[in-house]
Amino acid sequence: MKKRTEKLLALATLLAMGTTALASCGNKAASGESASGEAKSEGKVALSMAIWDEKQRAMTESLVEAYTKAHPNVSIEVQLTPYKGGEYWTKLEAAATGGKAPDVFWLNVLHTDSYVDGGILADLSDAIAKSDIKDNFPESLVNNYVRDGKNYAVPKDFDTNALWYNKEIFDEAGVSYPTNDMSYEDLVAKAEELKQAGLDEGVYPFACPVDFQTWYYQTVFANGGWILSEDKKSSGYEDPKTQGGIQCWIDMIDKELSPSSAALSETSADAMFEGGQLAMTFAGSYMVPEYTSNDNIKDKIDCVELPSFNGVDTNCINGLGFAVYEGSKNKEAATDFAIWLSSKEAMDIQGNTGVVISARNESQELFAKSSDKYALAVYTAHTDKAYPLPVCKNAAQLYDMESKALQKAYSGEESLAEACKALKTEADAFLAKNQ
Repeated sequence: MKKRTEKLLALATLLAMGTTALASCGNKAASGESASGEAKSEGKVALSMAIWDEKQRAMTESLVEAYTKAHPNVSIEVQLTPYKGGEYWTKLEAAATGGKAPDVFWLNVLHTDSYVDGGILADLSDAIAKSDIKDNFPESLVNNYVRDGKNYAVPKDFDTNALWYNKEIFDEAGVSYPTNDMSYEDLVAKAEELKQAGLDEGVYPFACPVDFQTWYYQTVFANGGWILSEDKKSSGYEDPKTQGGIQCWIDMIDKELSPSSAALSETSADAMFEGGQLAMTFAGSYMVPEYTSNDNIKDKIDCVELPSFNGVDTNCINGLGFAVYEGSKNKEAATDFAIWLSSKEAMDIQGNTGVVISARNESQELFAKSSDKYALAVYTAHTDKAYPLPVCKNAAQLYDMESKALQKAYSGEESLAEACKALKTEADAFLAKNQ
């Protein structure tokens, strides 16, 4: 126990350093302090479940209600902690260090390696092998949580990306709307057409923030570039193909088709789009509830598929999973609940809310059907071709390192080649320490 506690304390320190890099794919998280499932009298089993998104609280309560109705001997307490500032992970790690983490909790792929090393995650391999998960979920999502042949989480949902546009801005400029068959060159041409039409002051055709998952990873991979080697021992930042997939966004800033990197550091692309300051932007599926409930833009917007790059349909896929605490006093019951959460019944409950895309293949279409106002089917159009997020141990720190280095290139302080050369040296030294 002493060895595990030491690992967890070290883990908490390391993860606290990297929380700022998680905003694009996990900016909606929270943790739960735990009373880890001690059995009550009269045969009752009490479980706790930690989540991080207020928008999913009601849906999660519906899942709990459905499960406990069929399992009257089980009670489940939903614990929500805000994700902001890494509070979810800080609280979860503190609870695990004290041996009282939630029995079931949301896990993202960025924390999987560190939590496996810290002894927090139960091995669900046998339970998953007995279920229908491997036949009914995208292989990339199942494999997100496999380490050394062991599976540590059940896929919950996933997010991909789409191009959103403001129809009012296009109409006023007299420019045709984006379409599903655009290329990167078409995107640039559309942005230039908008600029030449004369947009209102403070309004831009597009935005190019230093955003790995939603922007440049997709074009890096489509261009044949890479971020991490298969053995996680080296980085691909100096590869010309990698840099080509990043430079394309810097070029748009240089052409003033996007706000400067300094402006986007102060006001996010999402905030600018919601404020009517962008004609187009990229957005993950996790932003859909926010966009479509925003009174300023909800009646003016729609979405299409991401533009292809070098003839390649491109997207980056990431998601969440349901994990079980290794130290749970009711691990068998917690595992049963986690596996049930992958069932069609559970995935349909989740999918019908329209808040996230359920990971189960036959439930994915519910996200698109949740609204007849927006073309949300674009988010699941090419999931079979989407690139999984590259991860390593303490990946959040790598992303933070990457963001800081690339910010110098986006701002013009350094050339991309100079920034990537220094980044590779720093990243490879980091990877050597995190094997």
